[in-house]
Amino acid sequence: MQPHDHSPLTDFIEYPEEQMLTRSEEFLKTMQRRHSIRHFSDRPVDKAVIENCILTAGTAPSGANHQPWHFAAIQSPEVKQQIREQAEAHERGFYNGRAGQQWLDDLKPLGTDASKPYLETAPWLIAVFSQKFGETETGEKSQNYYVHESVGIAVGMLITSLHNAGLATLTHTPKPLNFLTEVCQRPDNDRAYMLIIAGYPTENATIPAHAMQKKSLSEIASFL
Repeated sequence: MQPHDHSPLTDFIEYPEEQMLTRSEEFLKTMQRRHSIRHFSDRPVDKAVIENCILTAGTAPSGANHQPWHFAAIQSPEVKQQIREQAEAHERGFYNGRAGQQWLDDLKPLGTDASKPYLETAPWLIAVFSQKFGETETGEKSQNYYVHESVGIAVGMLITSLHNAGLATLTHTPKPLNFLTEVCQRPDNDRAYMLIIAGYPTENATIPAHAMQKKSLSEIASFL
């Protein structure tokens, strides 16, 4: 068996323990300032910022390194209008009974409804697609692995990167999202995974009190 090609690990940086603790504390504070908002300004955001954030997401680990994702970054007013029209049509069905009363009750503290004006107002929408199959260098179809997990990690890194760049975000995840495949002109192999709204908050942007309630360390972790 031939050995696999490997390169020396030359870019890893090890920090002194005190610096590690400081860096972890500072990053925690940075991420504690990340909030999902629903009041976006129409202030433009440089395309290069979005490109860098997507490239960051593209560094995420994935099953067999197949990178089973595609990010459609949208700033076209016409495309954003199409997305809003389709999304709100689905949302009206959701809030008019499809969700079930328990789900609607759980959403009440957040104050959400079927109206999604930010889908047109925000400067960028990023439609994330998962890909069950990839393509080899010779054009043959190849199986992707741990697709849901891989794309989920990439989305987390994308949201973190957008926040780190100084932008606010919102995740839009109701089902079905398959209309995004057509609107974004993606092939049938691409399944809409999530829509991320990115931009600057308005001066009067608010955060629901309920969203500020995060579980404690003892509730989300155990150390064995």
